[in-house]
Amino acid sequence: MQVQEIMTSNPTCCGPDASVQEAAKLMDDKSVGSIPVVNDAGEPVGIVTDRDICCGAVAQGKGTDTRVSDVMSKDVLTAAPDEDVESCCNKMEEKQVRRTVVTDDAGKCCGIVAQADVAREADGKETAELVQEVSRPEKRSGCC
Repeated sequence: MQVQEIMTSNPTCCGPDASVQEAAKLMDDKSVGSIPVVNDAGEPVGIVTDRDICCGAVAQGKGTDTRVSDVMSKDVLTAAPDEDVESCCNKMEEKQVRRTVVTDDAGKCCGIVAQADVAREADGKETAELVQEVSRPEKRSGCC
């Protein structure tokens, strides 16, 4: 099975200068928990999650006008649409991330794969391994 078979195509994205309020509104409107952050060329430069907004802005007392680039994860894991889902899962497990941005041949964001997509579409073994590895305790604890 290939990534393109389980990914969400053409995900809602925002730019790094968007405010956390704008990103939160997009998440609410689209009922998603993360948004790829892209530059003017459509290339991923980060990913912002509802947790990033909560822990990186709200819990820190930052205003709603805080830029997404101040709270986003900058180390973006990417996959190609024709990559095997198993390979994508292995990378997610290694980096302990729940989401992977899918990029086309030009390096532009064309999709996103979340742990939930794997759970819905992949076989039970891949799903169990991904959940187990991504959920492994980290050195840091808590969100703030």
